Amino acid sequence: MKIKHYTVSVHIVTYNSAEHIEDCLEAVLRQSHPIKQIIIIDNASKDHTLHTLAKWQARCILIQNKLNNGFAGGHNQAIRLTETDYCLILNPDVAIEPDYVLNTVHVMQNNPHAGSATGKLLFKAAPHHIDSTGLIINKARRAFDRGAHQTNDQYQQTEEVFGVSGAAAMYSRKMINDISLNGEFFDEDFFAYKEDVDVAWRAQLLGWKALYEPTAIAYHERGWKEGGRSSKPLFVRRLSYINRYKMMLKNDDIKTVMKQFFPLLVYECLSFVYALIREPKLLGAWFDFYRKYPKLRNKRSLIRSKQRQASSEVNKWFKK
Repeated sequence: MKIKHYTVSVHIVTYNSAEHIEDCLEAVLRQSHPIKQIIIIDNASKDHTLHTLAKWQARCILIQNKLNNGFAGGHNQAIRLTETDYCLILNPDVAIEPDYVLNTVHVMQNNPHAGSATGKLLFKAAPHHIDSTGLIINKARRAFDRGAHQTNDQYQQTEEVFGVSGAAAMYSRKMINDISLNGEFFDEDFFAYKEDVDVAWRAQLLGWKALYEPTAIAYHERGWKEGGRSSKPLFVRRLSYINRYKMMLKNDDIKTVMKQFFPLLVYECLSFVYALIREPKLLGAWFDFYRKYPKLRNKRSLIRSKQRQASSEVNKWFKK
């Protein structure tokens, strides 16, 4: 099946990604649907990433940043360099099967309200287990990968999901343009971590759907889970912790918060006690939150001014 008249670009942000980037690019070049552009934004890698990418420059547009602008800043940079109908946001540690682009774009074309799509992401080291089939979110505003660690013979139906993982996310240009705030699709105040959940929530509020397509297969290395939280730098752990609160301030609805107050309260108390006892340095992330509070409030106002879907409908996605 060929998809005509629709252009696709692939966007990859690298940072010390020499180990995986060639497998990623080789998989992109094997796609059955034509790829108009491959954009690689390197965020000041300190390993051999740039040396590895040198031989790929004839097939890609490579931008070398002098500073690490994060996942959000890097991908926004790539988005601004393209005008394609669809953008595949791809982690450098992900390898997609040849029909990944074809099948995700096809399912979106068949649903005019779909702004994003994902396939079935499997663990590269254990492909009989699922990494992600989309995003789910609970009443405590914690987001998870749907189906994570379950066997890959499950989730065999095309269906709507809350959102898609930023590891291998197909986004339509129409949605990108519609939900961007002050020229940013991914919120650069997040830098990295949970920006895909923030996009999913914002897209839902503005009336866009996210789809899961099981015939699109990808393999993800998933570095965060290697070694656990304690092996990650404090800077990374702080981002993962505080970005949830930034997301809530921007997107949440006070009426829904009050209705779901108890599960939120329980989680917040447990989270605070854990941080205080086990990771007290995490709490330093609140300085960043308060510093950015005015900008986050402004973004909240922008989202509310554009909102087309009732919060009560969006919050049906919030599971127990």
